[in-house]
Amino acid sequence: MTAFALLYSFHVLAAVIWVGGMFFAWMVLRPAAVSELAAPERLKLWAEVFRRFFKWIWVAVLVLPISGIGMWHMRFEGLDAAPRYVHVMAGLFLVMLALFLRIQWLLLPELKRAIAAQNWPEGGTALGKIRGLVGTNLLLGLLVVALASARPLF
Repeated sequence: MTAFALLYSFHVLAAVIWVGGMFFAWMVLRPAAVSELAAPERLKLWAEVFRRFFKWIWVAVLVLPISGIGMWHMRFEGLDAAPRYVHVMAGLFLVMLALFLRIQWLLLPELKRAIAAQNWPEGGTALGKIRGLVGTNLLLGLLVVALASARPLF
Protein backbone atom coordinates (compact mmCIF):
# COMPACT_ATOMS: atom_id res chain seq x y z
CA MET A 1 0.00 0.00 0.00
CA THR A 2 1.39 3.40 -0.94
CA ALA A 3 1.59 6.27 1.52
CA PHE A 4 -1.07 8.09 -0.48
CA ALA A 5 -3.41 5.10 -0.39
CA LEU A 6 -2.95 4.80 3.37
CA LEU A 7 -3.72 8.49 3.91
CA TYR A 8 -6.71 8.25 1.58
CA SER A 9 -8.05 5.22 3.47
CA PHE A 10 -7.78 6.97 6.84
CA HIS A 11 -9.35 10.09 5.36
CA VAL A 12 -12.34 8.23 3.94
CA LEU A 13 -12.84 6.21 7.13
CA ALA A 14 -12.81 9.36 9.27
CA ALA A 15 -15.36 11.02 6.97
CA VAL A 16 -17.58 7.93 6.97
CA ILE A 17 -17.54 7.76 10.77
CA TRP A 18 -18.43 11.44 11.16
CA VAL A 19 -21.00 11.84 8.39
CA GLY A 20 -22.41 8.33 8.75
CA GLY A 21 -22.82 8.79 12.48
CA MET A 22 -24.72 12.03 11.96
CA PHE A 23 -26.91 10.40 9.31
CA PHE A 24 -27.73 7.50 11.64
CA ALA A 25 -28.45 9.85 14.54
CA TRP A 26 -30.66 12.17 12.49
CA MET A 27 -32.52 9.67 10.34
CA VAL A 28 -32.78 6.59 12.60
CA LEU A 29 -31.98 7.17 16.27
CA ARG A 30 -33.79 10.48 16.70
CA PRO A 31 -37.15 9.34 15.30
CA ALA A 32 -36.95 6.09 17.29
CA ALA A 33 -36.12 7.94 20.51
CA VAL A 34 -38.96 10.43 19.98
CA SER A 35 -41.50 7.67 19.37
CA GLU A 36 -40.41 5.40 22.24
CA LEU A 37 -38.98 7.50 25.09
CA ALA A 38 -40.33 10.17 27.40
CA ALA A 39 -38.41 13.45 27.57
CA PRO A 40 -36.23 12.60 30.61
CA GLU A 41 -35.10 9.26 29.19
CA ARG A 42 -34.65 10.72 25.71
CA LEU A 43 -32.45 13.57 26.99
CA LYS A 44 -30.35 11.17 29.07
CA LEU A 45 -29.98 8.88 26.06
CA TRP A 46 -28.77 11.76 23.88
CA ALA A 47 -26.26 12.93 26.48
CA GLU A 48 -24.80 9.42 26.54
CA VAL A 49 -24.89 9.10 22.74
CA PHE A 50 -23.01 12.40 22.40
CA ARG A 51 -20.46 11.36 25.01
CA ARG A 52 -19.65 8.21 23.08
CA PHE A 53 -19.96 9.57 19.54
CA PHE A 54 -17.95 12.73 20.16
CA LYS A 55 -14.92 10.65 21.10
CA TRP A 56 -14.98 9.33 17.54
CA ILE A 57 -15.58 12.80 16.13
CA TRP A 58 -12.42 14.02 17.88
CA VAL A 59 -10.51 11.23 16.13
CA ALA A 60 -12.04 12.30 12.80
CA VAL A 61 -11.26 15.96 13.52
CA LEU A 62 -7.59 15.01 13.91
CA VAL A 63 -7.35 12.46 11.10
CA LEU A 64 -9.14 14.50 8.42
CA PRO A 65 -6.80 17.51 8.30
CA ILE A 66 -3.64 15.44 8.78
CA SER A 67 -4.56 13.00 6.02
CA GLY A 68 -6.06 15.73 3.85
CA ILE A 69 -3.01 17.98 3.99
CA GLY A 70 -0.76 14.97 3.43
CA MET A 71 -2.69 13.98 0.31
CA TRP A 72 -2.80 17.61 -0.78
CA HIS A 73 0.98 17.76 -0.79
CA MET A 74 1.49 14.31 -2.33
CA ARG A 75 -0.98 14.73 -5.15
CA PHE A 76 -0.81 18.43 -5.95
CA GLU A 77 2.68 19.34 -4.73
CA GLY A 78 1.37 22.03 -2.44
CA LEU A 79 -1.69 24.00 -1.55
CA ASP A 80 -1.61 26.48 -4.42
CA ALA A 81 -1.63 23.79 -7.11
CA ALA A 82 -4.70 21.99 -5.77
CA PRO A 83 -7.96 22.34 -7.71
CA ARG A 84 -10.79 24.46 -6.38
CA TYR A 85 -12.87 21.50 -5.12
CA VAL A 86 -10.06 20.60 -2.70
CA HIS A 87 -10.07 24.13 -1.29
CA VAL A 88 -13.87 24.01 -1.00
CA MET A 89 -13.72 20.71 0.89
CA ALA A 90 -11.10 22.14 3.26
CA GLY A 91 -13.26 25.21 3.85
CA LEU A 92 -16.35 23.10 4.52
CA PHE A 93 -14.32 21.03 7.00
CA LEU A 94 -13.51 24.22 8.90
CA VAL A 95 -17.18 25.19 9.01
CA MET A 96 -18.13 21.70 10.19
CA LEU A 97 -15.41 21.81 12.81
CA ALA A 98 -16.67 25.18 14.10
CA LEU A 99 -20.22 23.82 14.39
CA PHE A 100 -18.98 20.70 16.17
CA LEU A 101 -16.94 22.78 18.62
CA ARG A 102 -19.98 24.95 19.32
CA ILE A 103 -21.98 21.83 20.16
CA GLN A 104 -19.18 20.26 22.22
CA TRP A 105 -18.16 23.30 24.25
CA LEU A 106 -21.34 25.37 24.51
CA LEU A 107 -24.49 23.37 23.90
CA LEU A 108 -23.60 19.98 25.33
CA PRO A 109 -22.72 21.45 28.75
CA GLU A 110 -26.08 23.27 28.63
CA LEU A 111 -27.83 19.95 28.00
CA LYS A 112 -25.93 18.22 30.81
CA ARG A 113 -26.76 21.02 33.28
CA ALA A 114 -30.45 20.76 32.40
CA ILE A 115 -30.40 16.99 32.88
CA ALA A 116 -28.62 17.31 36.24
CA ALA A 117 -31.22 19.87 37.35
CA GLN A 118 -34.03 17.72 35.91
CA ASN A 119 -35.13 20.76 33.96
CA TRP A 120 -36.62 18.84 31.04
CA PRO A 121 -37.95 21.84 29.07
CA GLU A 122 -34.52 23.52 29.20
CA GLY A 123 -32.92 20.23 28.20
CA GLY A 124 -35.32 19.95 25.29
CA THR A 125 -34.38 23.45 24.17
CA ALA A 126 -30.67 22.62 24.36
CA LEU A 127 -31.20 19.37 22.47
CA GLY A 128 -33.17 21.25 19.82
CA LYS A 129 -30.25 23.64 19.29
CA ILE A 130 -27.86 20.69 19.05
CA ARG A 131 -30.18 18.94 16.61
CA GLY A 132 -30.25 22.01 14.37
CA LEU A 133 -26.47 22.25 14.23
CA VAL A 134 -26.10 18.51 13.67
CA GLY A 135 -28.58 18.79 10.80
CA THR A 136 -26.56 21.61 9.27
CA ASN A 137 -23.35 19.64 9.73
CA LEU A 138 -24.96 16.58 8.17
CA LEU A 139 -25.94 18.57 5.09
CA LEU A 140 -22.43 20.03 4.84
CA GLY A 141 -20.90 16.58 5.29
CA LEU A 142 -23.10 15.10 2.58
CA LEU A 143 -22.12 17.99 0.32
CA VAL A 144 -18.43 17.25 0.95
CA VAL A 145 -18.98 13.55 0.19
CA ALA A 146 -20.82 14.43 -3.03
CA LEU A 147 -18.08 16.87 -4.00
CA ALA A 148 -15.33 14.35 -3.28
CA SER A 149 -17.06 11.58 -5.22
CA ALA A 150 -17.73 13.89 -8.19
CA ARG A 151 -14.15 15.20 -8.27
CA PRO A 152 -13.19 13.42 -11.51
CA LEU A 153 -15.87 15.52 -13.19
CA PHE A 154 -14.14 18.78 -12.22
